[in-house]
Amino acid sequence: MSWPHIRRQRLHGLLRRRRAWLIGLALLLALVVLDAVFPPPVPGRDAPHALLIVARDGTPLRAFPDRDHVWRHPVALSDVSPLYLAALEGYEDRWFRWHPGVNPLALARAGWQWLRHGEIVSGGSTLTMQVARILEPIPRTLPGKLRQIVRAVQLEAHYSKDEILGIYVNYAPMGGVLEGVEAASRAYLGKPARRLSHADAALLAVLPQAPSRLRPDRQPARARQARDKVLQRMAGVWSAADIGDALQEPVVAQTVRDPLLAPLLAERLRKEAAGRQRIDTTLDAQAQQTVELLLANRLAGLPPRVSMAVLVVDNETLEVRAYAGSADFSDADRFAHVDMVRASRSPGSTLKPFLYGLAIDEGLIHSESLLGDVPQSFGGYQPGNFQQSFHGPVSVSEALTKSLNVPAVEVLDRLDPNRFVAALRRGGLKLDFPKGESPNLAVILGGAGTTLEQLVGAYTAFARQGVSGKPRYTPEAPRVEQRMLSAGAAFIIRDILESGGPVGRAVEAGSGIRRGIAWKTGTSFGFRDAWSIGVSDRLTVGVWIGRPDGTPNPGFFGANIAAPLLVDIFSALDQQAPAQRTPPLSVRQEKICWPLGTRYDPAEEGLCQRQALAWLLNDTAPPTFADRLRSGEARYSYEVDARSGLRTTAECTDRPRRKIDAVRWPAALEPWLGGDLARKALPPAWDPACRRQSDPEAGLRISGVTSGEVIKRVRPDQDPVLRLEVRGQRGPVYWLINGRLAGHRPAHLPFIHRLSESGRVDITVMDEQGRFDRVSFSVR
Repeated sequence: MSWPHIRRQRLHGLLRRRRAWLIGLALLLALVVLDAVFPPPVPGRDAPHALLIVARDGTPLRAFPDRDHVWRHPVALSDVSPLYLAALEGYEDRWFRWHPGVNPLALARAGWQWLRHGEIVSGGSTLTMQVARILEPIPRTLPGKLRQIVRAVQLEAHYSKDEILGIYVNYAPMGGVLEGVEAASRAYLGKPARRLSHADAALLAVLPQAPSRLRPDRQPARARQARDKVLQRMAGVWSAADIGDALQEPVVAQTVRDPLLAPLLAERLRKEAAGRQRIDTTLDAQAQQTVELLLANRLAGLPPRVSMAVLVVDNETLEVRAYAGSADFSDADRFAHVDMVRASRSPGSTLKPFLYGLAIDEGLIHSESLLGDVPQSFGGYQPGNFQQSFHGPVSVSEALTKSLNVPAVEVLDRLDPNRFVAALRRGGLKLDFPKGESPNLAVILGGAGTTLEQLVGAYTAFARQGVSGKPRYTPEAPRVEQRMLSAGAAFIIRDILESGGPVGRAVEAGSGIRRGIAWKTGTSFGFRDAWSIGVSDRLTVGVWIGRPDGTPNPGFFGANIAAPLLVDIFSALDQQAPAQRTPPLSVRQEKICWPLGTRYDPAEEGLCQRQALAWLLNDTAPPTFADRLRSGEARYSYEVDARSGLRTTAECTDRPRRKIDAVRWPAALEPWLGGDLARKALPPAWDPACRRQSDPEAGLRISGVTSGEVIKRVRPDQDPVLRLEVRGQRGPVYWLINGRLAGHRPAHLPFIHRLSESGRVDITVMDEQGRFDRVSFSVR
């Protein structure tokens, strides 16, 4: 063969290869263009319209279906049982991991069966082809099959095998409105897909072949027959023993129902979904069920239109474990769709722990500082207590545990309402005031609004060394924390709320001491809101009960309606034994003395008229507040007759005298110093020779009854009636009977009182300058 001929052949070969390469390149470009022009369907086509809210363990809380009312529970392959994945591939597509989207042998077999029988006997579909049909419904015709093949090849080019399998796992039809293995497993079997047994896996693997005909809740016999076929096909993959056990299991499916836990939280999170298919929350499904059951058990004892709300927060993580925004989501008469976790309501007395804690941080008080629970006027504002009685001298611990109003207003008056509200805001608790209103003394008794959510977040500070936090509803929510109190003040207030403070702990009388729960109740004006907030080492729990429309509930207050529910929630959710807490280095216990309020000094034993063990912060023992009614120093001295011990002065006697160093109690408290304390605290009576000297109690007298008098009933069925008058005052006076406020009226009006009970009666009258008179008599 000549050389020119060889060259021509080589040239022709080169041209043919180049032509083939160009044709291949053109075909490839054409495929790329076609793929770009006709892309495969995108998974998650209904994502903006389908949403699942789940608990922290994946338990569905609430499902919001898509526009076709389909329930779909998104799940990752790693959260699906390997048994199900093995059954799926082993039964549906053994060569799934190897083929390019199409199995030629399976297609050839299906084509031969079609030619032989004149109809489609088996489709020869791979899992990838089934995913193509799921994403883009295609008619079961020859053109449809060809299009399905093309789509399958496209999917293989765009996605990995695991991604394709993940689409199938989430979108495979499972009967009725269910799609995906997780939705089917939860709905039919009541368990997550990661916990499927061999029998469960086989059942759910075969279900998409005929979802309506094989539904286990409606067709258990057919479902079992199909399941057993899958189990037998798994021989060689699963052990004979496992297959044998699975074949013995009956097919039992529960009725398909919408999941409905924490519905109002789900509604809230739905508005923040932003196109997501699934929102994982921090809720504990079991805790949520327990709380909702406890609320349901109380419904029968509540009047119409009364609702309840509960929020449970983990102290360490600030994650919410239970959220009940209303008492019963199905009861429209109880305003079921009004979320009272977020509603602004009057907090009643629930702000008092923060007031006393901030006052401790400011160095104004310690845990046993002397306060006065007596009728007082603060620039015209005259608070009273819930029970309309007064207790006289009380400590901070007693005032807080008994939720006394007058001492709280006194402390707030010293701290300043604006500073208090600003400090709460810095700590994450924002108060709502009516338009045009500013903070005033009423704020500590509920004269502003806040939410259960904010209160619970603020109360976590007592378990977190003074740092409060915003409740978190999703794992990705940021931690928002603020310093509410110092660690020392938080420790002191928690100890008071838990045990009554050092005195209460010493006698083991604290309400929460044995369970490690510090709690506070509150009731708003007019019985509109009943609150109870509690803190343990692990949880902070808040309870609100009332009418969402704000109408009163007479007789409903925090202690009798909200606190019992709080205790039940802690009993059910927190069985953890309380840890032994060590006071921070800034806190120590020391003896203090009343009325000065300072440390006990053995050298001044005579000035210490009552001792108490107190928590001190930063080694500071602030003195008792300055007297509001009487000027001058608390320390003073007077003279007594050296022989008689009666009070005297050089102006009224020339007999030997003795100087006495003494301390004054606040003038408003002197009427309340009974018995030995009064004899110890008040100076002795004046010597008869000095009757013209000013007596602190002079100028105010009760007329109508005398001390020591015995009043007898004329008839057993008729109560005596007293008509009392006061002398020495023209302004308003307070009338108290056995320590309980019985009237506040101008002095010129008589005070009428019916003596309905036998025994001793103490009647006190006091004006706003602290002057008083008291009579004690008996009724028989």
